[in-house]
Amino acid sequence: MKFNYSIFIFNLLILQHLSTLCLSQDFDFFYFVQQWPGAYCDTKRQHCCYPETGRPAADFGIHGLWPNYKDGSYPSNCDPDSVFDRTQISEVLSSMDKHWPSLSCPSSNGLRFWSHEWEKHGTCSESELDQKEYFEAAIKLKEKANLLKVLNSAGIEANDEMYSLESVKNAIEEGIGFTPGIECNRDSAGNAQLYQVYLCVDTSGSEFIKCPILPRTKCASTIQFPKF
Repeated sequence: MKFNYSIFIFNLLILQHLSTLCLSQDFDFFYFVQQWPGAYCDTKRQHCCYPETGRPAADFGIHGLWPNYKDGSYPSNCDPDSVFDRTQISEVLSSMDKHWPSLSCPSSNGLRFWSHEWEKHGTCSESELDQKEYFEAAIKLKEKANLLKVLNSAGIEANDEMYSLESVKNAIEEGIGFTPGIECNRDSAGNAQLYQVYLCVDTSGSEFIKCPILPRTKCASTIQFPKF
């Protein structure tokens, strides 16, 4: 009986160790993804609803901060016990409303969106950032990038005009220092639109880096920057 009990304890310790490794698994970098609301709302596939706080500013909004591997794969839903806790973002709630609005329908206060992002992606970065730090890091990255200012400074404005994809990439690379990934969608007229911008960030969630791998996205050589 004593021997069997010892084996049980040993196996339990092994399982606990493996569980800890799973929950704190390493990742190679983050994708910091921002979306243009004008493209989100002006697409043949969906319509949008403004948040309960009202129409967002005409600016890029955060979609997410996503842990990734260098081979292009990514972890997800790493810790089912780590649920979204609104009290963790109480100090930055107004910034969340401003920089990370939800445009999905029906209109909401953003909590469901943020909960999804934390539980699917944020839990996979707990080896580096706790929940409060995760959301604060995303907001700081948004302010640091200032994508709209970068594009406007290069003469690229959200005026429904068409711009070459290369000019958009070059403007962002010039302003931030690294080549971005660009994702497009299409409006009801079939125009390719600037939809999402992917920037790569180190595992601390604080510094932009050269992307180990760019996301596989499709865009036309000329894309529209729609009004919002």
